[in-house]
Amino acid sequence: MKILVVDDEQLLVKGIRFNLENEGYTVTTAENGQQAVDLAKGQNFDLIILDVMMPVKSGIEACTEIRTFSDVPVIMLTARSEDSDKLAGFACGADDYVTKPFNILELKARVKALLKRSARTAASSAVEGTRLHGGDIVLDTLQRAALCRGETVVLTAKEYDLLELLMRNPKRVYSRESLMDLVWGYSFAGEYRTVDVHIRRLREKLERNPSEPVNIMTRWGVGYYFQGED
Repeated sequence: MKILVVDDEQLLVKGIRFNLENEGYTVTTAENGQQAVDLAKGQNFDLIILDVMMPVKSGIEACTEIRTFSDVPVIMLTARSEDSDKLAGFACGADDYVTKPFNILELKARVKALLKRSARTAASSAVEGTRLHGGDIVLDTLQRAALCRGETVVLTAKEYDLLELLMRNPKRVYSRESLMDLVWGYSFAGEYRTVDVHIRRLREKLERNPSEPVNIMTRWGVGYYFQGED
């Protein structure tokens, strides 16, 4: 597995590289967003760890550009933890989000989970080739594409994974903890807001009125489920 680590804090990069190489990964490093884009164009990475605040080109800008030619899993690193910052990261196509300072064990767990999930999704998509229908939403599981009311909807990798899980199990209520386990492959206390952010993004993209959803529903105090408009 090849991982690209991009951050202008050289000591941090050195530490991440050391720990990932100890896990058996091949690690390439860069120090700004433009280098990240150039390397992603020239090499096939299995995962990219990308800092948000960097010189030349920010992580948000780099991730946005990378998404125009690659669906490689991306973990964003940032010193800020507000929902608005997470929304910006997820909106540009990031799959996961880690706030500095972080425990290296947590980062390694997220890397493993994301790589495992990515491999499992690719294998599943290669053999299924089916379509899921729910209300006015259609998922093509072979192309990993979404249609809503006949129009193509652009989803990030994690938005798609979350929606597919819910649509495959209509009316089944999932807690935020179980969704973290099933979609992200891990569950850390305090990170369940990640699920809320993704549900909000899906509603904004798929519901006629996101404040009054008819497809992606909330069971207050329990979790989320897919209803599917009749």
